[in-house]
Amino acid sequence: MSRVLSTLLLVLLIVGAIAAWLVLGAGTGFSEKSRYFIIAEGKTDQAAVLQVLEENEIIAHPSTFSLLASQMGIWGKIRPGKYEVKKGMSNWKIVRMLRNGRLAEIKLVINKLRTKEDLAKLISKNFAPDSVSVMRFLNSPDSLKPFGVDTSMVFTLIIPDTYSFYWHTSLTRIFSKLADAQRAFWLKNERMAKAEKMKFTPEQVYILASIVEEETNYESDKYKIASVYINRLQKQMPLQACPTIKYAMKDFTITRIYEKYLFNPSPYNTYRVKGLPPGPICTPSPKTIDIVLNAPASNYLYFVAKSDFSGYHHFSSSYAEHDSFAKQYQKALDAYMARKQEKESKKP
Repeated sequence: MSRVLSTLLLVLLIVGAIAAWLVLGAGTGFSEKSRYFIIAEGKTDQAAVLQVLEENEIIAHPSTFSLLASQMGIWGKIRPGKYEVKKGMSNWKIVRMLRNGRLAEIKLVINKLRTKEDLAKLISKNFAPDSVSVMRFLNSPDSLKPFGVDTSMVFTLIIPDTYSFYWHTSLTRIFSKLADAQRAFWLKNERMAKAEKMKFTPEQVYILASIVEEETNYESDKYKIASVYINRLQKQMPLQACPTIKYAMKDFTITRIYEKYLFNPSPYNTYRVKGLPPGPICTPSPKTIDIVLNAPASNYLYFVAKSDFSGYHHFSSSYAEHDSFAKQYQKALDAYMARKQEKESKKP
């Protein structure tokens, strides 16, 4: 009899150990560091949640998870949203996460964006609103009115950085946070005072920085390019900024600005229209904004890429000197294009 009891006790211990392992041991079914899954509105019932977990291969032992979830009474109480499960999480922790509604914080990493379509794609990739909804928001004066911008100036709300939101965060909440960060940015490091000294608004500085951002990646040249454009604005000269032509044509693959492009009627064509364009042509980095605010005084009015294709520029205060450098660059570019075409023609 004692032997039977001992055997029964051993069996119970083994069963208990297995149950504990299934509940408290690693319950995930994937190998990467973490995996996300989305529980949509109206899809928080048991069948729908289990289907999502199965489709995303989140749970290694679905039956154990389902039983534990039922025992803890989470069905019908789960919040819709995006969740993150880390590798090795136990069924117990996953069930508690769902029961407590601990949604995942999603990082919105904003670097350089050129168009509203780029922004819509970025937001829709990470959050619930689709790109059509985002574009509708960005093109709606009523949606943007609370932020004090119109549809052409919406990018001035965006200081490139990393922002955290929940997957289901509304577009209004997203842009409210971006606007708060933008205001905080301008209140730091005497930026407002510097803009006022230049007789620019923060928005005008942002637009000018967006052009400088597109001109070069070299910081030393950015300072000089900013000074050129500031001098042109002060002298009421056309900016004649090539990046604005690319923006006007919505073709950022253009490597050479032909004369025919300069007749584009867009208000962003700074060869035809004096002054700053009606809005930024990209989201400039905070560093480039500061470069514009701290641009050195100079007498430069012209610049052109160096003929060695180093990415650096020649800067000039007279058109004659500029024209000489420009001809050197055009000659080098013509030779390069000829070699490229010859090489292409020899391909089988």
